[in-house]
Amino acid sequence: MRTYMRFLCIILLGVFACAKSEKEKSQPKILVSPKGLVHNFWVTVKAGADSAGKEFGAEVIWKGPAQETDIAGQIAIVEDYLNKKVDAIVLAACDTKALNGLIGRALDNGIPLVTIDSGVDDDRPLSFIATDNVKAAELAADELARLIGYKGEVALMPHVPGAATTIMREEGFKQGIAKYQDINLVAVQYSNSDVATAMSVMENILSAHPKLAGIFPTNEAGVLGTVQALTARGKSGQIKVVGFDAADDEIKALANGGVQALIVQDPFKMGYLGVKTVLEALAKKPIEKRIDTGVYVITPENMATPEMQRVLHPVP
Repeated sequence: MRTYMRFLCIILLGVFACAKSEKEKSQPKILVSPKGLVHNFWVTVKAGADSAGKEFGAEVIWKGPAQETDIAGQIAIVEDYLNKKVDAIVLAACDTKALNGLIGRALDNGIPLVTIDSGVDDDRPLSFIATDNVKAAELAADELARLIGYKGEVALMPHVPGAATTIMREEGFKQGIAKYQDINLVAVQYSNSDVATAMSVMENILSAHPKLAGIFPTNEAGVLGTVQALTARGKSGQIKVVGFDAADDEIKALANGGVQALIVQDPFKMGYLGVKTVLEALAKKPIEKRIDTGVYVITPENMATPEMQRVLHPVP
């Protein structure tokens, strides 16, 4: 009897193992390649992508370069997973042009590809899922103008030259601030999406423009470096800061007066819809060419409301 039971257990274990193996085989493999890994924004994108993968039965492979400036690193990652024959790709591109050849290769080989957050100068991706970055930066310009009383000198700190989000936020802010005749844009300097670089850039701007009234850093690293530089100079709160994104340290700065407003995206939604949309494409379902994930202006006055708390803390 004991021998029989042992034999039966072996058979059942084999059946379960086979069932698990078949399930894993049936799950489509989706490469989600962000343009960076180190910022809180990408952690939230990953949470959204993983949530969609779990809901729709897909294996999400999260692989991107550590730094947003590592274009070659992202190219190598995408090429590697094309060779491994993933079923679909969700891409936040480090550069608007450098990955276009691989995008074409993926689509020519029947691998659906959508872009999220940061798009490319190529119409072939099946969908682009992102914030309207031009509109978002125009909102930043309007808010900064209000904060400085619609007159004075302002600066712009974009993040990575050549990245689509940088280009669009720079464009939107310049368009927005140009509406105000008594505001002068006196400096445009890049942070390279690095806190230490942003701090140094902010110090240089302060030295060159002692009458500066406000600044718009266009991403998390730029905001954090700016706040550190202003704090070191004893100018926190005096020079108005409208930032972009909602990392924990940015939210703290908003609460304590180091930042006066944050332009906030919905990165969880980007990751979730990126995976959901590419799976729909894989299933030959119709998908939208452009999906706007929305943007919010969050200030100390509205940050405690339920709607803004959901945006600031999308991952429980």
